[in-house]
Amino acid sequence: MIPTILPTYNRAPLAFVRGEGSWLTAEDGRRFLDFGAGIAVNALGHAHPALVAALAEQAGRLWHVSNLYRIPEQQRLADLLVQASFADTVFFTNSGTEAAELAIKMARRYWFAQGAPRAEILTFDGAFHGRSTGAIAAAGSEKMVKGFGPLMPGFRTLPWGDMTALEAAIGAQTCAVMIEPIQGEGGIRPLAEADLRRLRALCDESGALLILDEVQCGMGRTGRLFAHEWAGITPDIMMVAKGIGGGFPLGAVLATERAGAAMTQGSHGSTYGGNPLACAVGARVMEIITAPGFLDEVGRKAGHLRQKLEGLVAAHPAIFEAVRGQGLMLGLKCRRPPADLVRAGHEEGILTVPAADETLRLLPPLTVTGNEIDEAVARLDRAAAALAAAPAPSSV
Repeated sequence: MIPTILPTYNRAPLAFVRGEGSWLTAEDGRRFLDFGAGIAVNALGHAHPALVAALAEQAGRLWHVSNLYRIPEQQRLADLLVQASFADTVFFTNSGTEAAELAIKMARRYWFAQGAPRAEILTFDGAFHGRSTGAIAAAGSEKMVKGFGPLMPGFRTLPWGDMTALEAAIGAQTCAVMIEPIQGEGGIRPLAEADLRRLRALCDESGALLILDEVQCGMGRTGRLFAHEWAGITPDIMMVAKGIGGGFPLGAVLATERAGAAMTQGSHGSTYGGNPLACAVGARVMEIITAPGFLDEVGRKAGHLRQKLEGLVAAHPAIFEAVRGQGLMLGLKCRRPPADLVRAGHEEGILTVPAADETLRLLPPLTVTGNEIDEAVARLDRAAAALAAAPAPSSV
């Protein structure tokens, strides 16, 4: 029988009917601790009362008008983002992939407007910037590009974290450098703060724009609103999505006035981007995350989770190798295929997300409690023990 849904995902045999906070309830009534948060999307957990209220209130007033008209909710969210960040201007999209496409266009358009076009954008192996043809060309991995050529030209992929290679590659023809401060799909690999500062300096020296992809590591996940803040730098262009909508599809490109100046009327557009529903929810997410003390609490919970995970690694050296990441964006480097850990976790009622480089991602809601962290690690402990007792090779 031909599947009515295109089979591009290897889906787990689970379906959920209700969510509340850090918990999901499956069709059969089983409850799962959600330490994947929809791949870092449900930043405030499931069915957060303030987000439900914001969505319901807006849904009762107005859903969609298009960007042919002023959208007050969009203006409100843009103002909140500008006030809390480096940015002077914002364009709203529906996803991180769409944000990546605009970031690429914006950087190249900037140099076109200067009268000295540059096209080459430097990227890094292990990167993930979305699944459009432009975004997969930027990442360059065989898994994503095979069979989809010809690819958009103008990208050059460098070894992750290799500042020597970057210094050799960046120059007078470099349009921009595009990088995730912490790689998500690539295996929770943070770029050292000193390297981020060096990267900013190299861009300044060469004139290249710095594009940061904070789709997964932004919106409070590291204990700061944006991950680059830990290094004390600012980008020229930044992509955000996932957590910005708290579960409602929403993305954005933030930029300085200089970087965005060439994106004039008619140079880009989106029918749905920045619609009233998405922006009403996004504004409420911003208000909650930037409220006094919220990010301090994220940092405290992150420290608690990391400490518990270090103990887990020590207890199961045949299963786990190390903990890495920052804030509530942590990874367990595994000695077994992460997919095995994900499935073992399902049996214990915990949801996690696999990543490259043999890494298991832990991306709980920022609202997770200390007791839920303890319970999650206990369930992971049981999953690791069960896996160790049944060391059959993975079928994946």
